Amino acid sequence: MSIITARSLTKTFLVSTKKPGIRGTLRHFFARSFSRVEAVDCVEFDIEPGEIVGFIGPNGAGKTTTLKMLCGLIHPSYGQALVDGDIPHLRHSSFLKKITFVMGQKQQLIWDLPPLDSFKVNAAVYGLTDLEARKRIHELANMLDIDDELKRPVRKLSLGQRMKAELMASLLHRPSVLFLDEPTLGLDVNAQIRIREFLSDYNKKFKATILLTSHYMADITSLSRRVILIHKGKIFYDGDLKKLTESLSPSRSVNIEFHNIYPRQELEQYGIIEEYQNSYVRFLIPREKLSLSLTSILNRFSVKDLEVTDLPIELLISELFKHGKTQNVNIGS
Repeated sequence: MSIITARSLTKTFLVSTKKPGIRGTLRHFFARSFSRVEAVDCVEFDIEPGEIVGFIGPNGAGKTTTLKMLCGLIHPSYGQALVDGDIPHLRHSSFLKKITFVMGQKQQLIWDLPPLDSFKVNAAVYGLTDLEARKRIHELANMLDIDDELKRPVRKLSLGQRMKAELMASLLHRPSVLFLDEPTLGLDVNAQIRIREFLSDYNKKFKATILLTSHYMADITSLSRRVILIHKGKIFYDGDLKKLTESLSPSRSVNIEFHNIYPRQELEQYGIIEEYQNSYVRFLIPREKLSLSLTSILNRFSVKDLEVTDLPIELLISELFKHGKTQNVNIGS
């Protein structure tokens, strides 16, 4: 049974419009006009317990608005969402104890106090005993590899340390559903890796369900097998990340360094040659012909080094949104 369900989930905002200049300002003051913006348009999906799902889209696609509706911060204009059997916007206390919402650009910790003080406040809010709170703080601190830093004022922590502390504060009540909006925003590479490892460990240990948005595709590829792609408020792909990559890039890049220099004409039959420099050649070979082509090359030529790679997923997704090819991707493909 699905733990998160969205059916025809829609959010429309009324945005005031104003023409420039004094005349436009006066007209706006006395007779304000509005336009309708469909931030989320009939979104539908199901997420099973324990799944980690990547939620991908360009800025303004409707990702954060969808997450806010799922955690009850925004009332949908139309449609329905269910999270573990609860209607989010009713904000029942039983529902709030099961979820958390972490935004990489927002802060809940008190700036001038150590994180431990904020944890005590959160523990009281969620009705945890002192013993339970200490045990969970110790457990999360070990998982995140952060200890002495929790006794320093938040303003004296590095960005990576603050993000770890923010995660601890959000997970102290041990939620079963995590909504994460850019949790590694602005972090350095090492801090990003540590956050990803922690989220993976938390998912495995507590069987938590995670819906994750991020502009760092490494977050998505390292944590999610399934992705949901959204553009202009509409979902146009919901399925396996590997299948999406293969559909966007039907060929693979093959880099070969030969012991000898071979004529270009002899090599063109094995694939599209993108680069040809002396003994180094870079091919683009269709996936279905890859095995046969490589076998033929290895049997016929003296190969010094060979590397087979996929085009970077960041580039593929970027091109997809940039050139408006979203209609060419089939949902569930």
